[in-house]
Amino acid sequence: MPAQSYVRWFSDIRLSDVPEVGGKTASLGELYAMLATEGVRVPEGFALTAQAYRDALAAAGVEDELRQILTGFDHHDVVLLAERAAAARQLVYEATGTPHLRAEIAAAYRALERKCGAGVAVAVRSSATAEDLPTASFAGQHESFLNVRGLPALLRLDLHRPGHRLSHR
Repeated sequence: MPAQSYVRWFSDIRLSDVPEVGGKTASLGELYAMLATEGVRVPEGFALTAQAYRDALAAAGVEDELRQILTGFDHHDVVLLAERAAAARQLVYEATGTPHLRAEIAAAYRALERKCGAGVAVAVRSSATAEDLPTASFAGQHESFLNVRGLPALLRLDLHRPGHRLSHR
């Protein structure tokens, strides 16, 4: 993976960043920029970019395998669907659990601690850049973790996956 930053702070995110961080995160960034100057408190936080996900899959060489897992089967077969989803999830977790991404999360969380206090409790939500479209909804397909406190807990929960956003509560 390239040695680039995949972390984007809410203060640097705008609605034009939807392809990079997803709609809900871009909205948080926009709110942060617009409301903070008006005295409205919007939680400090950051997101991992979609590019982190794409680069991790490419570096691990698992894109074709992932595509094979997710195509060519009866999606009405709930048991097979669950098996394929679990296999895909494991493949993505292994590909994205890189030292580079973990180090970026650690550095960003430490910066958040400097702003908000040591061991700051955070909310972490998985996301996607196209999770709520006019023609499709992925409601309930992403995870949220509340009151995650401290870097060891953050990394232990495997929350370092691209697409997650982390915000101080």
